Amino acid sequence: MFQGSLFMEQWKHVRQKIVSSASSALSRAVCIAVRYSAVRRQFGSQDGGPETQVIDYKTQQNRLFPLLASAYAFRFVGEWLAWLYTDVTKRLQIGDFETLPEVHASTAGLKSLTTSTTADGIEECRKLCGGHGYLCSSGLPELYAAYVPACTYEGDNVVLLLQVARFLMKIVSQLGSGRKPPGTASYIANAEYLLQCKCNVQKAEDWLNPSVILEAFEARAVRLAANCAQNISRANTPDEGFSEMSADLVEAAVAHCELIIVSKFIDKVQCDIEGHGVKEQLQVLSNVYSLYLLHKHLGDFLSTNCITPKQGALANELLRALYAQIRPNAVALVDAFNYSDHFLGSTLGRYDGNVYPNLYEGAWKDPLNDSVVPDGYQEYIRPLLKQQINFSRM
Repeated sequence: MFQGSLFMEQWKHVRQKIVSSASSALSRAVCIAVRYSAVRRQFGSQDGGPETQVIDYKTQQNRLFPLLASAYAFRFVGEWLAWLYTDVTKRLQIGDFETLPEVHASTAGLKSLTTSTTADGIEECRKLCGGHGYLCSSGLPELYAAYVPACTYEGDNVVLLLQVARFLMKIVSQLGSGRKPPGTASYIANAEYLLQCKCNVQKAEDWLNPSVILEAFEARAVRLAANCAQNISRANTPDEGFSEMSADLVEAAVAHCELIIVSKFIDKVQCDIEGHGVKEQLQVLSNVYSLYLLHKHLGDFLSTNCITPKQGALANELLRALYAQIRPNAVALVDAFNYSDHFLGSTLGRYDGNVYPNLYEGAWKDPLNDSVVPDGYQEYIRPLLKQQINFSRM
C-alpha cells in the first residue's frame, strides 16, 4: 500500500512539474508578444506623426494582458503545488493517506486547466504578432509545436477534469455527515450559505475587494457542483447519471480549479509579496486574472445567480480600467521573467527592441536568399510575372 502510494505521488509530482512548466511556456510567449506589441506601430496617425503602438489598442490589451496575468497566476499556483507535494510526501512517510484524494484532484485539474490555457495562449500570442508571428524566427511556432502535446500526456485534459468532478461529487455527497471537506474543497462546507448568498457589489471598485471575488467564485463552484449532484441523483444509477452529466461536470471541475488559482494568487500577493510597487502591480494582475475569468464565464455566474447582470457589467468596466494600469508597466512585467534573448530565440521578442534589423538579417540567412536571384527565377517566376507563360500548355 505504501509503495503503491509513493508511485502515485511520483505521478502527481510529474503533473505538478507540468503546471510549473505551463507558466514558463506561457510567459515566454507573452514576453515575445508584449515586447513586439510595444515596438510595432500601425495606423492611428492623422497628422503625419508616428503611428500608434499596437500595445496601446484596447483590443490588443484585452487579448494580451489576461495572458500576462495568467502566466503569473500559474507560476504561483505551481509553487503552491510544489509545497502540497512535499506535504503529502511527508504524510505518506508516517502512514497518513488522508490528503491523497485532494492532491490527486488538484494535480489532475490544474494540469488540465493550465496546459489547455497555455497552448491556446501561445497560439493567441502568435496571432497578436500579426504576420510576423508566423515566422520561424519569431520563436512562437516552435514553442507551440513543442508545448501542445502537454494537453495529452500524463492524462487527457477532459478525462482529468472528470476525475476532479468525481472528487467533487463525493465531497458533496458527504455534506451533512459531519466529515469536513479537505483543503481546496473546504469552501463546500459552507454550501448552505453559498447556495443562498447574493453578491453585494454596488460600484465597480467593489470588485477590488478580494473577499468579494472569492465569495463569487466559491458560490459559482458550489452551485455548479450542487446542480450536477442533484441531476445525477435523479438518474437510474450513479454511473448513468455521471455519464449523462459529463459535460456539466467538466464545467464544475473547471470552476473548482479556477477558484484554486484565484485564491492562491490572492494569498500570494497578500501574504508573501514585499515592496509597495511590486505588490501593487501584482495586485492589479491578480484582479485582472479574476475579473477576466468572471467575464469569460459570465454565463455561469449569471445562470447560478451568483451575480446580477449589472454587477457583471461593473466587473467588465473595472477590467478595462485595470488594463490601463498595466499598460505603463507591461514591458517591465515581462522583463521580470528575466529571459535572455538566447533563451527566447525570437527576433520579435528581443530585449533591445531592434526587431526589424534582425528580421532583415534573419531573412538573409534563409537558403533561398543565398543569391540575389534565386534558382528558377528566370525560368518560372519571371515569365509568370511578365504573363509570358502559356497556361494552356501546362
